[in-house]
Amino acid sequence: MGVSREAIKRPLYEVYQRRLLHKLQADRLPRHIGVIHDGHRRYARAEGLPDYASSYRAGMRKFEEFLSWAEELGIPAVTCWLLSTENLKRPPEELEPYYDVLIELFDRIPAAVEGHDVKVRFIGSLDLLPGRLVEAAKRLEEACGSGSRRLTIALAYGGRQEIVDATRDLVAKLATEGLSGEEIAGRIDADALARHLYTADLPDPDLVVRTSGEARLSGFLLWQAAYAEYAFVDVYWPAFRRVDFLRAMRDFTLRDRRYGR
Repeated sequence: MGVSREAIKRPLYEVYQRRLLHKLQADRLPRHIGVIHDGHRRYARAEGLPDYASSYRAGMRKFEEFLSWAEELGIPAVTCWLLSTENLKRPPEELEPYYDVLIELFDRIPAAVEGHDVKVRFIGSLDLLPGRLVEAAKRLEEACGSGSRRLTIALAYGGRQEIVDATRDLVAKLATEGLSGEEIAGRIDADALARHLYTADLPDPDLVVRTSGEARLSGFLLWQAAYAEYAFVDVYWPAFRRVDFLRAMRDFTLRDRRYGR
């Protein structure tokens, strides 16, 4: 019986990963990574899986692996986009299985991050989601309510809506101070608006990773990622490997960040 190609590659990848790890400069690693977990449905079709739920489950297992990789490097903050507002337009036969998989994931995360000092928080329009999913999200937030490291999960999230919500919150706050319309307009600036974003208590992302070969943000952290670096990885999310993650980290540490200058 022959040896599979994957069995041959595995030790080579392990050597390569060790080399990548050795070359990483800890003081140049990102403080905050944003991740767009793209490609579940295309992965299911490419792999001939019986249904999308199978690829969703593979992707969420990969999500847990990813958390361990980020923890290994001591990344202080990770924001993961697991469901967009646009995704909510998909037919129920696609969304309902995904909701089930997300609930399973949220119930597993407390054990997965136990002892890693992780605080979990959700951002997005959770009021658009079914109650059972919202309840699972709340259980997770309560179970992981404190920690110096941050895991933020974007659910029913859209970057444009976040900016609209931040603007509304800021204007409402200023209106309570009895200011005129002209005075309110004069108090709206970039710093004031940033304080009302969903992620106001986090540093802006240094690196945004998107899988599946798509080279766009699709509305993810539009304001916060203005000066982020980007890593567009060809593989679908369920096939994303530790070596892909380490390559992205290596490339990030080698970049000369200019912040628009």
